[in-house]
Amino acid sequence: MTVTIFLGALLGPMALGVPIAFALIITGVALMMYLGLYDAQIVAQNVLNGADSFPLMAVPFFMLAGEVMNTGGLSRRIVDLAMAMVGHIRGGLGFVAIFAACILASLSGSAVADAAALGALLLPMMLKSGHDPARAGGLLASASVIGPIIPPSIGFILYGVVGGVSITKLFLAGIFPGLMIAAALCITWMIVSRKEQHQLPPRQSGTVRMKTFLDSLWALFLPVIIIVGLKFGVFTPTEAGVVAAVYSLFVSMVIYRELPPAKLFQVFVAAAKITSIVMFLVACAAVSAWLITVADVPGDLAALVEPLMDNQTLLLLAIMALVVVVGTAMDMTPTILIMTPVLMPIIKQAGIDPVYFGVLFIINNSIGLITPPVGTVLNVICGVSKLTMEDLMKGVMPFLIAELIVLFLLVLFPQLVTVPVSWFAR
Repeated sequence: MTVTIFLGALLGPMALGVPIAFALIITGVALMMYLGLYDAQIVAQNVLNGADSFPLMAVPFFMLAGEVMNTGGLSRRIVDLAMAMVGHIRGGLGFVAIFAACILASLSGSAVADAAALGALLLPMMLKSGHDPARAGGLLASASVIGPIIPPSIGFILYGVVGGVSITKLFLAGIFPGLMIAAALCITWMIVSRKEQHQLPPRQSGTVRMKTFLDSLWALFLPVIIIVGLKFGVFTPTEAGVVAAVYSLFVSMVIYRELPPAKLFQVFVAAAKITSIVMFLVACAAVSAWLITVADVPGDLAALVEPLMDNQTLLLLAIMALVVVVGTAMDMTPTILIMTPVLMPIIKQAGIDPVYFGVLFIINNSIGLITPPVGTVLNVICGVSKLTMEDLMKGVMPFLIAELIVLFLLVLFPQLVTVPVSWFAR
C-alpha cells in the first residue's frame, strides 16, 4: 500500500502538469498523512536541510564553469583542435564531434551545455559538408550525453550526496566507461556514414595543427588539473568546482580575452538560473527522501525483487530496464533524486558496490536525455537544428542502441568499471 501511495502521489500530479519539484513535496506530504506524521514544520525543515550540503556547493561552480567556457572561447578552441586533428578523414566531422564531446565533458559535466556548444559550433559545418541533418543531429545529441559520465559530473555529485557515496571514487570510475561510449559512437558513426557523399575539409599542415594545439592548451589544462588534484587529494570535488570556475574565468578574461567584463553579469545570471532549478529540486526531493526512509519503501520494493537478490546480474538488468523506462518520462536530476534513496538500500542488501552501481545508474540516466518525450538534449539539438523530434529520433536511434549495448556490457562485466578505478587509486 505504501508503494502504491508513493507512486500515485508522485505520478498523479506530474500527469496533471505539476512541476516535478512540487510533485516531490506532494509525495512527501501524502506519505506523511498516510503514516499519521503530518507536520508542516518537518516539511520546511527537510526542504532547508536538503539544500544545506557542502558537496552540493560544487553544482553552482560547475554550472558557472560551463557557461564561461561556452562564452569565453574554451569550447570553441576544443572543437577547433579536434577539427585540425581528425576533420580531414572520411566522416571526420563526426569524429570531431565525439572527440570534442569527450574533452568538453571533462570541462563542464553537463550534457545540456555540451549539446548547446556542439550544436552551435559543429552542426552548421556538418550540414554544409553534406551530412544528413537527422543523422548529424543524432550524433551530436548522443555524444553530448558523455558529459555527465566523464568527470567532473554534476550527476555523480547529486548521486554521491543523496546516496552517501564517495564523489571522488565516482569521478574516477566514470572515465573508462565514458571512453567506451565514445568508442562505440565512433564505430557506429563509421557504419552509418560510410554511404554518405560529403565534402571533406582540407588536411591541415603540421604547423596549423601545432598552432591550434597551443591555442587550446589552456583549455586542455583544466581536466588535467581536476583529475590530478582529485587523485592526489589536493582538493575535494566541491573545491574542484571552484577551481574550474575560477580557472575558466581567468583564461576567458585574461588569456583569450573573449569574455569582456560587460558580459560577466549575463553569464552569472544564466548560471544562477540553471543552478536554482537544480537546487530547488534537490531541496524538495529531501522531503520525499525522508518519508521514503520512514515508510520503508525500499523494504517493500526489496520484497518484490527478492527472487533476484541472489543474482546480482539479473537484479541489475531489472533495475536498468526500470531506469530506462523512467528516463523516457523524467529528466536526469529528478530521476537521481527520487530513485537513489529507493534503490540504494536494495543495492547494498544485494552486495553490489555503490560506486559501480552509481556509474551504471548515471550512464542510464544520461541515455535518458536522448529518449523522448522529455529528452532534454534532444530538445536542445532540435532548437539548434530546426529539426522535428520525429526526424531527430530517426537519426539518434543507431547511437542510442550503441550506448545501450555499452551499458549492457558494463552490467555483464563489472571489471570494466572496478579495474580502472583500482588503476587510478594507486
